[in-house]
Amino acid sequence: MLNANQGRAELAEFGAARPHTRPRCANSRPSPSARQAEHMRHGVTIGQAAAFAGVTVKTVRHYHKLGLVEEPERDSSGYRRYGSAELLRLVQVRTLAGAGVPLAEIGPLLDADTASFTAALADVERQLTEQIEELTARRDTLHRLADGNRALLPDHAVALLERMRCLGFSADEVAAAREGWVLAKALVPEGFDDYLTHVEHAIEDPRFVALSKRAAEAAAWQSDDPRIAELATAMAEHYLANPAQLKIVTGLQARTEAATRYKLIAHHGTEQAPAAARLAALVETKLRAAGIHIPRPDSH
Repeated sequence: MLNANQGRAELAEFGAARPHTRPRCANSRPSPSARQAEHMRHGVTIGQAAAFAGVTVKTVRHYHKLGLVEEPERDSSGYRRYGSAELLRLVQVRTLAGAGVPLAEIGPLLDADTASFTAALADVERQLTEQIEELTARRDTLHRLADGNRALLPDHAVALLERMRCLGFSADEVAAAREGWVLAKALVPEGFDDYLTHVEHAIEDPRFVALSKRAAEAAAWQSDDPRIAELATAMAEHYLANPAQLKIVTGLQARTEAATRYKLIAHHGTEQAPAAARLAALVETKLRAAGIHIPRPDSH
């Protein structure tokens, strides 16, 4: 696969080496019979022409089919012989194609005057620059795939996940946070960076960390366990007493379909844990009762 930077370099070299278009004298073009005689004496076979130009025979025939390179006449032995003119054209087409110029644009480009040719090359260079940026982004994504977190989350989020491990959160708790953050980044991208900042500050609060770990443990309780209501009260009271941490709950509210997006994020994983679902619902109810806006499933 051609390197995009190499393509730009080839375009520059091609433009510099391209001879200026000169008018032909009326009788300067050899007659068909003269061209045939020249091919017979000095021409090469299609295989040789392809090798000299650095392409395959199949490619040469494809150029013929597209009208990019004129197909030479056959000699007396029935073979097509490629002279210097055909080889020059073949090399020109191959160079432009290798530099990233679409085949459909090569014919008009080669037949254009100097000003049009230069302008067309500038446009191709712009397209190549865009391709370079796209390929660079893809390469960076591949590098991030070495770390599953970095493939889907920014460095700030990855650092916070590592901080959670250091604070004693279990692997399951960290995994649940990662999944929720991936959803949050996708569903409410405009508020995600601020959300991470709120989390970063909150996890330095021992009380917040303790309540978060307790909430994770509650997922294994029975849904009618009386401790769930007690924990919901403790969590709601903590959020209300710490407005900055409350933004962790209220911050991820999208401008459109807020209730749907909020539920997908806040209730992720609770489908398989009835106790966790009940805990989340109780906390939300208590916060709404205190005047905090929490999107409802039936709201718009």
